[in-house]
Amino acid sequence: MSKLELKELRKNYGGASVVDGVSLQLQRGELVTLLGPSGCGKTTTLRMIAGFIEPSAGAILVDGREVSTPARSVPPEHRGMSMIFQSYAIWPNMTVAENVGFGLQVRKTPAAETARRVQEMLDVVKLGPYAQRYPAELSGGQQQRVALARAMIVRPEVLLLDEPLSNLDANLREEMAAEIRRLHDEFRFTTVYVTHDQTEAMAISDRIAVLHQGRLEQIDTPWNLYNRPQTPFVAGFIGKTNLVQGAVQGGRMRLDGLPDGIPLAGAQGDRASLQASIRPQSLYLGAGPDGAVPLGSVSVVGRTYLGEYWHYLVQPSAGGGTLKVHAVPSMVLEVGQQSVIYVDPAAVAAVQ
Repeated sequence: MSKLELKELRKNYGGASVVDGVSLQLQRGELVTLLGPSGCGKTTTLRMIAGFIEPSAGAILVDGREVSTPARSVPPEHRGMSMIFQSYAIWPNMTVAENVGFGLQVRKTPAAETARRVQEMLDVVKLGPYAQRYPAELSGGQQQRVALARAMIVRPEVLLLDEPLSNLDANLREEMAAEIRRLHDEFRFTTVYVTHDQTEAMAISDRIAVLHQGRLEQIDTPWNLYNRPQTPFVAGFIGKTNLVQGAVQGGRMRLDGLPDGIPLAGAQGDRASLQASIRPQSLYLGAGPDGAVPLGSVSVVGRTYLGEYWHYLVQPSAGGGTLKVHAVPSMVLEVGQQSVIYVDPAAVAAVQ
C-alpha cells in the first residue's frame, strides 16, 4: 500500500484549473519532488496535501485512508504531517532549542523526554552549540536547519517542504540540498519537496514529478527524466537539449541539412516526422567516441566559453536548424569554422 496517494486531484479557481487531474503514489520512505515553472500548480498541490486548501475534485489518501475530498477534509493538525515553508516560519522570540521543541510541547510530551529529543535532534542537524541562540543570531543555513529539526522532531507521517532553499545563495543551496538528502536517508520520512530548480530536484530526489500548466507531464527517476524524457516540455525543462524534427526511414532519422541519418533503437517504423531530444553533450565535433556516428558537415555560428566546456552553436553546412553542442575546453573552434558533427545514437530520445 502506498504511504501517500493523490487520485485525479483537481483545484479550480473560477473557471481556471490550477491543478488538473494529478495522480501519483509515494511509497513509504520515498522522497518525491514536485518540479515545474511558476504557476504550474506544485505549491497548490502541496497545500492540498497539507490540508490548507480543499480539492475541487479527486482525493488524497494516507495509508489508504482518505484525508481530503471535496466533501470531507481532515484538519491539518490531525494529518500527522509537518511542513517547512519558504520563509522557515521560526519564532524570533524563542531560542533554537525552544523552536525545535515547540511541537513536542504542544503534544504535551514530558519535559525530560522533550529535552532529550531536542538535544538529539540538534546534534543530528549540527546545531548543538547553538541551542540557546535566537534566530537573528543565526545564518540563513542555520535557520533552515532549525526549521528542518522542528519539522522532523515530531516524527511526521509525511514531511512537506515548499521551496525551502529559495532564500539561500547558490553555494549554500547546494550544501543544504545535500543536508536534506542526508537527513532523509537517516530518518526515511515520506517526503514531498517542491522546487522550480532542476539541479536541486535532481540532487535530492528518489523520483521527480514534472508539472506543467496544472498537469503531470512525467514522474520518474532523475536519470530517466534526463535521458528518457517522454514529452517535449520535460526534455526542454530538465537541463539543456536540442529538440529536433526529422523523418524516419529504414530505422534512421534524418535531419534537415545533414546527409547521414541517426540509427534509432527500437522499432520506430517509417514516419514522415518524429521529434527527438538530443543533449548537447551527446553531440561531438571533429571526432566522436566509440559508438558515435557522423551526420555531416556543420559550421560554427556561435560559441561561449564556460570554463568546464565550450558551448557551440552550429548549423548544417547545407542549411537547416542550429544545434547546441558541448565540447571539452581543448576543442577550440572559431566562428565560421567547419567541422563534422557526430552523435551518440543511444542518447537520442524520441518525445511525443
